[in-house]
Amino acid sequence: MENADLAARRAAATAAITDRTGLDEALLERVVRTFYDRARRDPLLGPVFDRVTAWEPHIARISAFWSSVALQTGRYHGTPMEVHLPLDLTPAHFARWLALWEETVQALCPPEGAALLTDRARRIADSLGHAIAVRSGRLPPRRPGATTASG
Repeated sequence: MENADLAARRAAATAAITDRTGLDEALLERVVRTFYDRARRDPLLGPVFDRVTAWEPHIARISAFWSSVALQTGRYHGTPMEVHLPLDLTPAHFARWLALWEETVQALCPPEGAALLTDRARRIADSLGHAIAVRSGRLPPRRPGATTASG
């Protein structure tokens, strides 16, 4: 019964977010596809994405990620930090990723949805960027209880 209760709570949360933001699974997939089309052609980001050989499974996985992040569906199961750590990403990569992401969501989403996706992307970029900088020795670890500018 607990799994059914969790599923019902997730469905209610997702419906409320969709109502408030205009985001749904189809729109998120469209955003992901549009973003990656642009990122793959980008001079800075393109070489990072050259490592992806199976694009349809990648699109499905990233769409599930954004479904979990934005709609609270719980569809994504993975370790994004572990995937990104070996990529030698720099602050410039994160800045460009954010700029392309924000342009994409502004063009495709209702304002409330674009705002939600932009906020989440900024938090993700901050977290990943910091972890990569710490692992590479460019930054010390954050102090327990410290907050970032974004939250």
